[in-house]
Amino acid sequence: MTADSRHTVLIASYLEPEHVEQIRQVSPQLDVVYEPGLIAPPRYLADHYNVITRTAEQDARWRELLGRADILFDFDQTHREDLPDLAPKLRWLHATSAGIGQTVRRLAYDRRLPNTVFTTSSGVHARPLADFCLMSMLAFAKGLHRMLNDQRRHHWERYAGAELGGRTLGIVGVGRIGTEVARLAKAMDMNVLGVKRTVAGVDAAAVHLDELYGPGDLHTVLRRAEYLVLITPHTDETEHLIGAAELALLPAGAVLINIGRGALIDELALIAALRSGHLGGAALDVFAEEPPAQDNPLWDMPNVLVSPHSASTSDRENARITELFCRNLRRYLAGEPLLNVLNTDTLY
Repeated sequence: MTADSRHTVLIASYLEPEHVEQIRQVSPQLDVVYEPGLIAPPRYLADHYNVITRTAEQDARWRELLGRADILFDFDQTHREDLPDLAPKLRWLHATSAGIGQTVRRLAYDRRLPNTVFTTSSGVHARPLADFCLMSMLAFAKGLHRMLNDQRRHHWERYAGAELGGRTLGIVGVGRIGTEVARLAKAMDMNVLGVKRTVAGVDAAAVHLDELYGPGDLHTVLRRAEYLVLITPHTDETEHLIGAAELALLPAGAVLINIGRGALIDELALIAALRSGHLGGAALDVFAEEPPAQDNPLWDMPNVLVSPHSASTSDRENARITELFCRNLRRYLAGEPLLNVLNTDTLY
């Protein structure tokens, strides 16, 4: 890459002006294009999924910008299907989320954009997701559902809650998020077991685990997990990883927390386990269908916490994504390997 080569960075989802300026300051080699009038306004902090309806003139301008871009900040929500045709110069797409493998496969970007590198925002959402897991475990341990119900009814009846200290947590997927979940769990004096695809050379203590297992030992972990957190990506191997047989292995009264993907769980089996009482509760940030159908029983079950796929989103998200993107921009300009490159074979 020559010193005078220039690159057009097109920002495809809403970003605060100070973060846009931070990207511009990375290098004079960058033409950073951000036209907020052509981008959907955010419905909440760090909203990267809203879709705008443009006029014909606006869409023509957007198509022109796509044609110029060789770096794209985030997926274009308005031209997902025809992006490969509209952005022939595209060489790098940075996503604002981590789990983009299935999207890239579904849109055939790996085949239709063979010269494009895809990077994720893996790691950005570790702390808010870990906070959600800790909140969920405490909610069930301390009887939050009962407390809120009694408050609504103006009903006063003392009861005994539980403690997290000494309880066993199983984490399926010990990447950056799983490591952060484990760290917070150890701060609560929990016994933490982890399942990781590759365990060779991994020091369990370094990722805040008491014990580390490979995928073949999943059932060993399930038998001991009073709390179970699912974080693993959705791949062919992990689809319906947790079904009726796996749920039956959990100790009676166990709590399941899913912050990975809805496809990791056989949802009908989950509902049955919750109804039977064998599963004490579930905190679900992801579902097989999003949003769940109005008649989905999970909406109304007293032992279920429904989160609208928002556990990862925080008021600091855009700052963290921008920092990561700028680090990668410097590496890109220097010809160095990028961070968080998506493996289009493993889908993470």
